[in-house]
Amino acid sequence: MRTRHMLSLLIPLLAVVGCQGQKSTSELIADLKSGPEKDRLIAARLLQNRKSDAATVVPALIEALKDKSDDVRLSSAIGLGYYGDDAKAAIPALKELEKDSDARIREAAGVAMSRIDPSIPKPTPSTVKARKK
Repeated sequence: MRTRHMLSLLIPLLAVVGCQGQKSTSELIADLKSGPEKDRLIAARLLQNRKSDAATVVPALIEALKDKSDDVRLSSAIGLGYYGDDAKAAIPALKELEKDSDARIREAAGVAMSRIDPSIPKPTPSTVKARKK
């Protein structure tokens, strides 16, 4: 019985401690700008959920579209699409990304632009393939 009681006290404590490990938006942006590739990728993926911080996140994701890692560029393009109209400033950079050598990135850029500006059509497999350098 004593073990069960201790476990019932320990589990909520672990949950509280685990919740404190969440990084702030500014910490994620710092990781996105200069960290190991794994940290940059995680940051790009987590920042898409920080819509209340769009004013600081969108410029960081736009800058990350130039990252040397294909996966970071891909995740940044996808993330920008989640910001919709708040990411209008990303359209020129996303248009440049349509020339990327990776078809996944070209497609993500096209989808992101269509989410940001619904008047831009979503890419089709033939248009993604045709955009290759």
